[in-house]
Amino acid sequence: MEKRRLSAKHNAFYQHADVELFVALRDGQPVGRISAQVDHEHNRHHRDQTGFFGFFECIDDIEVARALLETAEGWLRDRGMNAARGPLNFSMNGEVGMLIEGFEYPPQPLMPYSQPYYARLLEELGYGKAKDLYAWKWEPHQVPHESARRAIDKLRSRPDVVVRRARMNNFRAEVGLILDMYNDAWKDNWGFVPATEAEADEVSSDLRLVVDPRIVPFVEINGVPAGAAVAVPDSNWAMQPLKGSLFPIGWARFLWRLKVRRPKSGRMLILGIRKEYRTREYAGLAYLLAEEVYLGAMEAGFTGAEFGWTLEDNGLVNSLIRRIGCEQYKRYRIYEKPLT
Repeated sequence: MEKRRLSAKHNAFYQHADVELFVALRDGQPVGRISAQVDHEHNRHHRDQTGFFGFFECIDDIEVARALLETAEGWLRDRGMNAARGPLNFSMNGEVGMLIEGFEYPPQPLMPYSQPYYARLLEELGYGKAKDLYAWKWEPHQVPHESARRAIDKLRSRPDVVVRRARMNNFRAEVGLILDMYNDAWKDNWGFVPATEAEADEVSSDLRLVVDPRIVPFVEINGVPAGAAVAVPDSNWAMQPLKGSLFPIGWARFLWRLKVRRPKSGRMLILGIRKEYRTREYAGLAYLLAEEVYLGAMEAGFTGAEFGWTLEDNGLVNSLIRRIGCEQYKRYRIYEKPLT
C-alpha cells in the first residue's frame, strides 16, 4: 500500500497534483525525508495558491530539517505557491498533521505518529499554527446524553428511516455512496478537498482488506442514502509483531491476527449526514449512526476506539462527539509558512 501511495502510476492523487520526493543524506546515510506537492484540486476548490509538504521524518538536527524544508519550499515557490502547509501525506484525505499531544498512545489507522521534537524544528524554521485537529477516545457504551437518546428513539420509530450495514457483495458501489456523502457533508470545511472517482476506486481496494461491515452503517430516508459512518479495525495492532517484514510468513500472520484473532479497537474514519437532511425533522441522524457503530463494535468484540480527526473550531461536531461519551486525548497540528 505504501509503495502504491508513492507511485505516480498507482496513486490517483497524482492525477490532479504535482509531487516531488526528497531524501536528506549525511555521509551517504539517510537522515531525513520530505515530500512537496501542489494539489491543483485544492487550489481550484479554495481559489488560492497553497503548496504542501508531507512525509516529514528527520533526526533531531536543525540543519537537516532546514535543508529538507527549504528544499521543499523552493520547489513550491518555483511553481507559484505563496504558502507551504503541512504535514499532509499527501492531502487532507490522507494522513494529516503532526502529533503534539498524546505521544503515549499508539497511532490508529491512517493517523500519523510524530517525534516530540518535530514541532520544535518546524517552529524554529518559521512555521506557525494553521489549524489543530482533535482525536477522541471512546469507550464502549450507548449514547449517554438524554436529549440524544430521545432523538435516536424517535428516529427508530419512523417507518421512512432505515438503518443498514455495508453490503460487501457490492462494496465498490458502497464506497461510492460514502464518498459522495463525504463530499456533500464536508465541502465547506477548512482545507477540504473533494475525493475523485479514481480515488474512490483506490479506497475501495484498500478498505476491502480490513473493513468489517458491522461498523459501517448507512441510514436511508425513503430509500435514499442520507448518511453513513465508516469505522475500521486497528490494522496497526495486527501488523505490530511483523516488525516491518511481510515475508516469508508475515503476511499470513497479519491476516490471521486481523481476520481470526481480530483487533479489539479501531478508528471512526467518517461520519457524515447530507446537508439536505440536517433539519429539525431529522435531528439526531448523527447520533443514530454513532449508536449503530456502537452496536456493531459490541458485536465485533471491541473494547474501545478512536473518533477523529475533527477540526478544533468545529464546535457542532465536537459537541456531538462529547455527547456520545468521547474524551479528547490527542492533538495534531497543521503548520503553515508564507513563501512570499
